[in-house]
Parts: sequence; structure tokens; C-alpha cells
Amino acid sequence: MIERTFVMIKPDAIVRGLIGEIISRIERKGLKIVGMRMINLSEEEAEKLYEVHKNKPFYKDLVNFIRSAPVVIMAIEGESAISIMRRIIGPTDSKEAPPGTIRGDFSCSKSMNIIHASDSLESAERELSIFFKNSDFLKYSRLDEAFVY
Repeated sequence: MIERTFVMIKPDAIVRGLIGEIISRIERKGLKIVGMRMINLSEEEAEKLYEVHKNKPFYKDLVNFIRSAPVVIMAIEGESAISIMRRIIGPTDSKEAPPGTIRGDFSCSKSMNIIHASDSLESAERELSIFFKNSDFLKYSRLDEAFVY
């Protein structure tokens, strides 16, 4: 089933110059970027994105970190895009992320973990709706789709 998911390249990756490397991995896997912008998150957007952590002690630090530099927000499409993206990025705690994953190759901590990707269809829909309208999603075919699926 073709799914759409939310992916965000976080401030630590931006300031380290890893945008191209991360996007390249997503595209090489065969996933399609159907929406993308580089933005500075407003406090309201950051709070809404992380509202599931609102009552946790690290919540304010998380909101402050995600607003510390620009982020790249993306809408990604593909068959089983949610689970595939989760495998590409690796576990949240980068010390547990295997080599070959984005976090395993570029991050050494749980808090500075380079990238966010939705963990379920419900989360993807909620997170995408914070940053994108339906009219923002582009429709096109990749030349390699017949060989990817």
C-alpha cells in the first residue's frame, strides 16, 4: 500500500551539512519526496509537533532544540513508506542504531539524533497536517518506479 509519511531533518543535521546525504539515502531507497521545505519552526509548530511529550521532563528542551536552527520538512511517499523510513533512520537512541542507518552512521546520542520520521499512519497524518496542506503534495512519477515496486 502506498503511504505518505512525515520526515524532518533536525537542526543538528542541518548545522553539520548532512541534508544532501540524508535526502540521497531516501531517494536511493526508491521513496518519493512529494513535499519539502526548509523552515524555522515557530514555537507553536514545535509544541504541536511534540505535544505527545508535553508532560515529560525533557519537553521544553526538545522544543528549544528543534527551534535552535532550521529544519527540512518532507512528505515522503512509497509502498510501506512509514516502516521503510523507520528502518532507514534506525532506533531513536543512536548508540543502538546499526551502521548503515542514518542515525547509526551520523549520530552518537539519543537527543542529537539527526532525523525524525513518523512512527505510525496516525502520527504521519497528524504531523503532516501541521506543516502541509493537501494542495502542497506534488504528483509525479519517478522513472524507476516500475523497477522499485
